[in-house]
Amino acid sequence: MLTASDSLTTMSQLPKFDVVAFGSHPDDVELGCGGTLASMVAGGRRVGIVDLTRGELGSRGTPEDREQEAIDAARILGVERRVNLGIADGNIKNSKKNRLKVIAELRATRPDILLIPAPDCRHPDHPAGARLVIEAVFQAGLISIKTADASGAPQEPWRPPHVLHYMQSIAFEPTLVVDVSSFWATRNEAVRAFATQFHTGNPETDVNTDGTPETFISNPAFMDWYDARARTYGFRIGATFGEPFLYHHGPIGTDDLVGMLRKEKPFR
Repeated sequence: MLTASDSLTTMSQLPKFDVVAFGSHPDDVELGCGGTLASMVAGGRRVGIVDLTRGELGSRGTPEDREQEAIDAARILGVERRVNLGIADGNIKNSKKNRLKVIAELRATRPDILLIPAPDCRHPDHPAGARLVIEAVFQAGLISIKTADASGAPQEPWRPPHVLHYMQSIAFEPTLVVDVSSFWATRNEAVRAFATQFHTGNPETDVNTDGTPETFISNPAFMDWYDARARTYGFRIGATFGEPFLYHHGPIGTDDLVGMLRKEKPFR
């Protein structure tokens, strides 16, 4: 599995993580919730990324290119762990074999918050990845399903208490929006680390000048669209940039409404 740096601990030595974000392909997480992850890292939270596939069916860049880009992006965001489960791109089956890969990672990192792909998207791998992870989340809490860590030691069951979808190409009415205004530049830098995938504005390295076909995400207008959408959701919460999320098992419960909503909403 791909690790984001040589200093990352092995699965059998992992501390508990606060949040882990899953993506169907390298770069999905950066696009959908990179600002949120950067904000959590800045707040001292332990953050990890799991890529389900190597993106080997992509029209641009080799799997090796994307592997290095994922490492670079992880370092920019400051996450402590990034792994790739090596599931076949374009064929993210909700199979026992694939679920066990996800379950082992969930039990290794034991996150309180899980960020996963959108429930609906123009790219079928994204909702397929979401379905796989959702079922694995439930099964990760079952004592009758056995998994082992990298050293062969049995893992304890763990079911993340909070699961949220980040938005991809198809919009949804979000449950919550995270103010990422202070971290949007970091998020953009992490996205641009995937230079084989996106229009970067650099004429020496820009993927749109290398003779490969233009894709949905390499179109120069794609980044403008994502930026505009983040501004739209940010405006709705009184921020400059916002990343929207859909809580998977809503509604969100509380026994302290005042405490939960104590932070005043800054209306413009």
